[in-house]
Amino acid sequence: MDTTLRPTNAGATGGTLGTRANASSRLVPTRSTESVDDTSANAAASSAASAAPLRTNGSAARIASNLQDQVAGAQQALDYLERVANQLEALKGELTAKLAGTRNGSRLQLEVHARQLAQTLAGRKKNGGGSVDSNLNYSTRPATQRFRIRGLDIESVRKSAPQTISFSVGSAGGPQMGVNIEPDQSNQQIARALDRALAPMGVHASLDENGELVFTTPEANWSSVKDSIAVSGRGRVTTDEVPANLAPQQWNVSAETGNADALRQSLREVVQALERVHRSQAAASAALQAASAQVADAAPPPPDMTIAVEDFNKVAASTDYESLIALTSALVGVSRDRVLALLGLR
Repeated sequence: MDTTLRPTNAGATGGTLGTRANASSRLVPTRSTESVDDTSANAAASSAASAAPLRTNGSAARIASNLQDQVAGAQQALDYLERVANQLEALKGELTAKLAGTRNGSRLQLEVHARQLAQTLAGRKKNGGGSVDSNLNYSTRPATQRFRIRGLDIESVRKSAPQTISFSVGSAGGPQMGVNIEPDQSNQQIARALDRALAPMGVHASLDENGELVFTTPEANWSSVKDSIAVSGRGRVTTDEVPANLAPQQWNVSAETGNADALRQSLREVVQALERVHRSQAAASAALQAASAQVADAAPPPPDMTIAVEDFNKVAASTDYESLIALTSALVGVSRDRVLALLGLR
């Protein structure tokens, strides 16, 4: 038996998914076009009435949906970061023991833990809630991809001043945005000027911790940005991803080639990564608390909530076939994660 979306007509007795002005939609299975007797028609109409839909305020629903997404993303990020933190702690212990020579067989355990961490980091985009970047930093904004434009560094830009640089992003050239570079501008001023020019295209520019020019774009946009940036006078340019600070797949920890210097460097990377993870955990927890406070301070529409509860109770209290179909159809797509996210708002 299928369900269809049809406007209801006055006096209709066949079950439909209908709508009417200033009223909520009804979820009722469609009837066959074959004729039915009056008893069946009345039963269907009665079931349709009992299967009244949930009604809600549109604005409140949008706010709740946004909060739900924020909470779900922060919860997923916290779960992922906790898993990474546990693996980093295990690696820290194995590396320390290996360097001190205090544990037999620690080399094998070290290799196992390094592979596990590499696999976890490889699944970050899928499991990190979309808000943990490659360096394990958390933000309430979508995670970004850091990259460089080959041949466009801060020194070469300064030496070529005064000049005007135009950028475009897009497979068809896209809109062009220009920026004027003056000889008396500082490195920071040049970076800000480039950032203003690129921002409308979804790309940002800044100076990294070493004072070098680095560009960022949301990870979701990276595939469409990396091969489509053009610079005036150079045409299409080559972009290079900035590698993550933590790369256990490149560590030298095997029995044949491992050495103390490499292990110490790996230990430093692990300790630094742990510090970032702890900061990210604190930031994600703060985001959850802020969302909870926003829910507590918000003024939900009591009439809508009361009506929604009453409507659901009416449908759930009925055990006839039409009501069960209405319930199961309405709950299609409601995942466990969404339910947990909503419960977390309480």
